[in-house]
Amino acid sequence: MQHHSHHQLQDGSFSQWIPLLVIAAIALIYLLALFTLKKKNTTWPPRRTASFLTGVSLLAVALWPSLMQWAHQDLRGHMVQHLLLGMFAPLFLVLGAPITLALKTLPVKAARSLTSLLRTKAFYLLSHPVTAFILNIGGMYLLYLTPLYVKSLGNPSVHYLVHIHFLAAGYLFTWSMIGPDPAPKRPSFLLRVAVLLTSIAFHAFLSKFMYAYLYPLHSPHSENQIREAAKLMYYWGDLSELLLAIALFTIWYRQRAPRFGSPAQSRSQRHGYVE
Repeated sequence: MQHHSHHQLQDGSFSQWIPLLVIAAIALIYLLALFTLKKKNTTWPPRRTASFLTGVSLLAVALWPSLMQWAHQDLRGHMVQHLLLGMFAPLFLVLGAPITLALKTLPVKAARSLTSLLRTKAFYLLSHPVTAFILNIGGMYLLYLTPLYVKSLGNPSVHYLVHIHFLAAGYLFTWSMIGPDPAPKRPSFLLRVAVLLTSIAFHAFLSKFMYAYLYPLHSPHSENQIREAAKLMYYWGDLSELLLAIALFTIWYRQRAPRFGSPAQSRSQRHGYVE
């Protein structure tokens, strides 16, 4: 098996704590927005806050220096990090409804600008389940079935761009499935179910292919590491997708349930926002 040089993740360097500082800042902004709502005597579901902070915590675990070091040296650690960044954290972050919170707390002009952005054709196409599926699953196939993964081991820029893509694509895909934020022209429930089932199938196939044919090829990892990493992708990926499916069907059920609320509440439900 070929050996490749790894760029070093220096223990004790300040740069390794930068991602955690960014995550802490995101959590602080969310909490400050909640404080603003409280001053306005506006309620916010506690489960939204709990969900978002859970997602932030999972991001912190994924980018903790010791896990970063393990992920850089061992494909099993890399896969744990991939699952946290691209699948589990996005689920909880999306359910925290940060866009809705922003719309409730931003100044009127800024909130209108954000609403206008959400209504653009470009955003609709980018956040469409099919587009999000291609960016999410396509990125995984590109990373593990091409030399890109091996290149990331020796190139810090590629290494961090992979992390950013995992998180961004995972968040976008999850939001396209279950985003509780107001979203005009949200695709139909049946389309979202079809895309989710397709994603589950493609994810399972990739993990089995990696297990059988020892992808990524020419990596410095042992056969045992690769197969264990593929199993992590298969089983823990299944769990994440099951949670996503439960959330999708729960939201659909609550939207289909008899509506005894106000007409305004019914309109908000039709647009995809469920308190």
